[in-house]
Amino acid sequence: MSDVQVLAVCGSLREESYTRITLQRALEASADAGVETGLVDLREYDLPLYDADVDREDAGDAGTIAARIRDADAVLLGSPMYHGSYSSPLKTALDYCGFEEFEDKTVGLVGVAGGSFPVTTLEHLRSVCRALNAWVLPHQVAVPRAHSAIQDGSFVDDSLEERVATLGVRAVQYATIEPDPGTFEGDQNVGA
Repeated sequence: MSDVQVLAVCGSLREESYTRITLQRALEASADAGVETGLVDLREYDLPLYDADVDREDAGDAGTIAARIRDADAVLLGSPMYHGSYSSPLKTALDYCGFEEFEDKTVGLVGVAGGSFPVTTLEHLRSVCRALNAWVLPHQVAVPRAHSAIQDGSFVDDSLEERVATLGVRAVQYATIEPDPGTFEGDQNVGA
């Protein structure tokens, strides 16, 4: 499986991001399964707000991000929960992508919250992925109360860390799955 690539996209811009720590742990598990991994840390990219009327040449590093996603066999999308949904940096990155980047792509989801379970974050990301005809892993990761779940860069609860590692392994196992037929959401998403 050494030719398989798993890429994580971190939707958090915080320096001490629990989302980034979680994605890095998932990527470690993917790498341990014998594949190449990479991380798109959105702090490192110039990514202007998406404007369909603006030429793609004025899109900063959006083309680079889209190409990295397109070239990956599986993508892990991670976001903190903001106002019951996912972060605007991740939304902007996804807005620059379409079917070319995500159709038939295996996608794993990570939601991180300072409070209770980030269920709506995961639901919203799953809906976006379905609209792009991605194949979303049934296994997903929710990290509630992240400030107490992760301390000094490590998981406090072994079962949560195991769930995160399992996501990384599942991304490898299903990276080359034969996808299902397109979704209704994707069929209706004419502009993607």
